[in-house]
Amino acid sequence: MDKKRIIFLGTPEISARLLKGLYDNGFNIVGVVTKEDKVRGRNNLVEASPVAKEAEMLNIPVHKPHRLNKDFQFIIDKKPDLLLTFAYGQLISDEILKIPAYRPMNLHASLLPKYRGAAPIQYALRNGDEETGVSFMEMVHSMDAGDVFAVDKIKIEREDDYTSLSIKLSDLALKLCIDNLPLFFENKLIGIKQDETKVTFCPSIKKEEEKLSLDTDPDSFVNQVRSLSLTPGGYLLYKNEILKIYKAEKLNDFVTGRIGQVLVAHKKDIVLQLSKGQVRLLELQRPGKKRMSSSDFNNGVHDLTSNDLK
Repeated sequence: MDKKRIIFLGTPEISARLLKGLYDNGFNIVGVVTKEDKVRGRNNLVEASPVAKEAEMLNIPVHKPHRLNKDFQFIIDKKPDLLLTFAYGQLISDEILKIPAYRPMNLHASLLPKYRGAAPIQYALRNGDEETGVSFMEMVHSMDAGDVFAVDKIKIEREDDYTSLSIKLSDLALKLCIDNLPLFFENKLIGIKQDETKVTFCPSIKKEEEKLSLDTDPDSFVNQVRSLSLTPGGYLLYKNEILKIYKAEKLNDFVTGRIGQVLVAHKKDIVLQLSKGQVRLLELQRPGKKRMSSSDFNNGVHDLTSNDLK
């Protein structure tokens, strides 16, 4: 494959990991488009996206438009052969999609047509799916609706959470590119239309969805925790204080206490009553404190069983 000129579009950590992999494997990334810098954290510091930081470390020109569809001269000037997107975060206009020499392509972290949208990894975990993957698909001006040219699958392990699964899927996306981009540039891949009767959607996780539900069964509770860990972190309220829960496991299907009651908080055990069973809370964090194991948490909090979680 000759050095096709690629503009990469992405924003979060999962995209930054792929960008570094593409660069390290010799792909000719002539420019990067990412979301604009945002104010983040308690100190309200302006911070660049993970993709912007990675691109700057690799000395790749970066464009951070507020609205790419109104500010895309950067793409025109780079004369790209390909636009390649992975979790960029904005729908791209037909005017931009027509710029590259080859049809624009997207890497989507699901087995399309399942989970079109912004949160496929979270939904796969929340729904307790046993497998997922990455789809190499044509980018069109409609949410993840283009023809699919290649797919690769992986098993979702019971220990996986959003962070670990994101890393695995980013690595899988790189493998998909290494295996298929040369064939794509040689016009040796055939796109397959998605079955519209099997389409499901996964919109962005809203702030209110970060609060964990107690009115559920243990498996659903654990899956919700996994889907939000390590970022942003699901939470419950303890004395009206946010208590982040980063890891939990099913204990049983018994109901022996009030919903939200902490039945046991001793040594390594923190047992929480749900409406349809009980779970162990294994990793927690109070505001301003470090994330810690249940045993360390119990050493510092001695009245957990006297206040229900909400």
